[in-house]
Amino acid sequence: MADEELVKKMVRAVLLSSRSGVSLSNLQVEYKDLTGELIPYKQLGYATLDALLHSMPSVVKLDKGQSGEVVCHATTGNEVTRITKLAARQHTAKRTGRPQVVNCQMRVKPAAPFVLNGEPRTSLRQPDHRGRLGRGGGHRGGHGDPVSRTGSMRDSQFDGKAFMLLIFLAPSNLNENTTPAKPKLPHSAPYSPKLVQSRIKEVLNKHSNGLWVSKLPPLYREHYKQDLPNEALKDLEHWTHICSVEKPCSNKPQEMLLYPAKETSQITPQSAATPPTPDKSQFHHNKPQTQRSSATSKSSTLASPRDLPPDVKQKLGELLLKYSSGLWAHALPKLYQDTYKCKLPEFVLDHLTLLSDICTIDYPMPDNSKRAILYAKVLEDENRNQSGLAGSETKETVERCLSSQTVPSLVIPREEYPSVLVVEASDTNSVILRYIGEGYSKAQEKLEDEMREFYGQDINKVALTSPLSGQLTAVHAEEEEEILRAQVCEVMADKVKVYYVDHGFSEVISKSKLFELHEKFYRLPFQATKCKLAGLESFSQEQAVLKRFESMATGKILLAEILERKEVPLMVLYDTSQDDDININAACMKALQDKSLESPLKVNSAYMNVNVTSVCSDGTIYCQVPSRGLTKLNGILEKTENYLHSQVTSELLVSRPFCGKNCLARYKGKWSRVEITNLHGSRVLDILFVDVGIRASVEVTELREIPPPLLRDLISTPPQALKCCLADLPVSVGSWTPDAVHWLRDTVLHCSDCSLKATKVDESKRLAHVYLFTSKNFHDTSCSLNQQLADLNLWNHQKDVFLSSRGPSKSLNAPTNPATIHNTDVQDKAPHTARRMLSLLGSQSAPPCSPPVQLALPPLLELPEIGQNMDVFVSVACHPGHFVLQPWQDMYKLVDLMGEMILHYNKMEEKPLKVEKNQVCAAKLENNWYRVLVKGVLTNGLVSVFQLDYGKHELVSCTQLRPLTQEFCQLPFQAITAQLAGLKPRQWSEEASIVFRNHVEKKPLVAQLDSVQEASQSWDRKVVIYLVDTSQEERDIWLHDIMAEFTDEMSNAA
Repeated sequence: MADEELVKKMVRAVLLSSRSGVSLSNLQVEYKDLTGELIPYKQLGYATLDALLHSMPSVVKLDKGQSGEVVCHATTGNEVTRITKLAARQHTAKRTGRPQVVNCQMRVKPAAPFVLNGEPRTSLRQPDHRGRLGRGGGHRGGHGDPVSRTGSMRDSQFDGKAFMLLIFLAPSNLNENTTPAKPKLPHSAPYSPKLVQSRIKEVLNKHSNGLWVSKLPPLYREHYKQDLPNEALKDLEHWTHICSVEKPCSNKPQEMLLYPAKETSQITPQSAATPPTPDKSQFHHNKPQTQRSSATSKSSTLASPRDLPPDVKQKLGELLLKYSSGLWAHALPKLYQDTYKCKLPEFVLDHLTLLSDICTIDYPMPDNSKRAILYAKVLEDENRNQSGLAGSETKETVERCLSSQTVPSLVIPREEYPSVLVVEASDTNSVILRYIGEGYSKAQEKLEDEMREFYGQDINKVALTSPLSGQLTAVHAEEEEEILRAQVCEVMADKVKVYYVDHGFSEVISKSKLFELHEKFYRLPFQATKCKLAGLESFSQEQAVLKRFESMATGKILLAEILERKEVPLMVLYDTSQDDDININAACMKALQDKSLESPLKVNSAYMNVNVTSVCSDGTIYCQVPSRGLTKLNGILEKTENYLHSQVTSELLVSRPFCGKNCLARYKGKWSRVEITNLHGSRVLDILFVDVGIRASVEVTELREIPPPLLRDLISTPPQALKCCLADLPVSVGSWTPDAVHWLRDTVLHCSDCSLKATKVDESKRLAHVYLFTSKNFHDTSCSLNQQLADLNLWNHQKDVFLSSRGPSKSLNAPTNPATIHNTDVQDKAPHTARRMLSLLGSQSAPPCSPPVQLALPPLLELPEIGQNMDVFVSVACHPGHFVLQPWQDMYKLVDLMGEMILHYNKMEEKPLKVEKNQVCAAKLENNWYRVLVKGVLTNGLVSVFQLDYGKHELVSCTQLRPLTQEFCQLPFQAITAQLAGLKPRQWSEEASIVFRNHVEKKPLVAQLDSVQEASQSWDRKVVIYLVDTSQEERDIWLHDIMAEFTDEMSNAA
């Protein structure tokens, strides 16, 4: 008989691991992935799985998704609910009479799997080297011995969404101060010669009179917070374009002198950067260097470092500073032209080393030098900011001093989306909130319990008879007999005004309620803090904004996306209590819209001169109707065009994109309003053209800020794209065939003489049901396009059309401006082109699809030598016998690759792909494009694929597959199948699998290679490794020790 309690634990584990819920059809699959068997509902006495789930209300909650499918969510436990309710004790609500609405049923906002800052990573702290006898079963428990540490994981390079990978590394109390020490480079970690060369060149430029080699490593560490790779020291003599080496005393390397390279050597072709000694970097190839050498040698006679004018270098520096997450080199010419209204010298892209003093250069795609990424050098500015921040913190700490006691400053959580309780806001630039969770609300709750117990004894109640302004005190609150920490704001005759430093509100109380605050209650930082709402800076005190914010956010627990980690952090807030996440910032911005400028359709009204701007593949259309709002918008956009054309400044570049942000992008050659809807890494994002209803994928360099003089006018004008559907025809994904969609597009797009008649308006969905006409004869519905479509034989779906070589060869519409408009929606929302008509007319005689050209697959990922270390990220963990790794330090290259794939595939025409087993191609999953291996083709049009960079198995529609181009086969496939070393092979239990997953999944760890099972293809290769968690300063956690101890305990308990 199966153990029902164990089944409940496993089901809860499956549901908790999926933030947005698990469909009922997928629950069995995910349960089996975790436990190795299906849910034994029959053994537990239930006829169906549904019946078993309904018997577990404390574990699972069943809801219906948008498609009508049953979705399972983890039920929030009583303990979690109690904690969030206790953490939400907001006394202002009780005193003002405003009802206290607290969302305790939180879910985490789902994030893209590679929402990472696309920057090169420093190494993790390496474990102490231990011999084979010191590991595993021969030295049980050795992992727990305290060991002196000299390093820590470097996290200073992360900002915004890059903190996703550190969620699981946060200490139990983030408010405790930790002192980071220098990181150590892995013993055999590959390094980027170009990055190291540019840094050494910087150091030598500051020591023009020479530098001993022995002094180089500490200087390098001081400047870049990294150890200088040992391989670089060996290669110094060969880098004649970077430095010249003298041996005045002996041949010992540490007794050599280094000098900056002479001027003549600075224009050496870039291939000279390659040392003749073999390089361990897997991204170091001779072929691209030869290509760059040729290009450089051709132009070296035309340009030298002295030919780059100082003003050009200054302008390039300004552009790079606007994009702190890096800027693609290929985007420089257009960005420079648009910003400064002049051309960038052509030789710059061929001589990127000319910019080495203002940026560092990385080549994630070695076969394409123009795909280099440039990172601005802001070390001095960062140091200045840090020192300035330290000064402000010192000042604040001094102000908090009392009786020689200080209160530490509050540390911002490391999570990507920390939970916050919004207290109040009289200004969106200064919103009062409290962080919820371990080390914050839980620590505060514990502190207040201790204060209640402490001050419950009369001997400890020392009255504060002469309070002073600014003094900290303990206050006896009437509600619930609580003792709270407060600061005196104003002293009156017999009363005093205090500010509750942990709850964020003020109150006038009697002096008799004040007690001296004991020194042991100073250790926890004040929990009430402030934030600034992104996008609302210019409207921070608008009453409409504040009123909307109060109704949607005040008194609720929300999720916060931290964009800037400053003293007052910049945030975007989300309400995740509903089926769809609500962007609070965007909702508050919409409160400024002038409702009188909307153009809502009225039932039984007819409209002429309608412009249909977009036709989606589910049959919905977007159109513009002549109105006062549309006239005003066109006038404002014309002023915007003139303003941007006349300005020569980098101030209007969008340097910090976020979801919900309003900005500008080009549509058909003119600037139009857009809203950012999704971010892919730090350089590629999805946008919605709000006035035409078209979605696109663009690089961040293609966006511009709305000019300040026109900001209010553009924000107050509502979107002019009206969403409609054709009356009497179905509206759902899959109900419209490609033929029907193409016929409608060819008929109405760019037809300036359309008319429509509204028959129904669904206000909840903001959707109008209309009859559409291409003439003014809108009185006769039999002449409508609705009727014509219904009469045409375009509704017969073909089964498995994309699996058959006889499938239609019609291509989806290409964008009018492919440099800007890239289709990102499954529903295909790009505008019409004449090419589609030719495709439609020739579809009957189109030849069958030919299989894709044989790809030259990327080389195998290079691994360190046996016994050496590498930093890894565990993307999938089933059990110790099977998990998937990715190289940690090169994950930014995968981010860049996927960004390139999004831009490429979202703008290309869709072509039927003949899908075959074991085929490598590109697949679209949840708005991202992945490199995948086809594992099987199902008869229902679904394809089973394996993600070659993440190690996950997925089912995807065959319509979402595209041929993988050779351009995306340069980077080795990043997924490495692994098995944990130091353990005997066994059948792992469900409990052990969960323990292992909780310790390693979605974490950066250090792996020590034990053995490799080689194979010709990367997906067949397997490594056996030791895993070490080095995130804790006081000890290394060897995972095989943890699992061995756990299995021993389970065996003993049995």
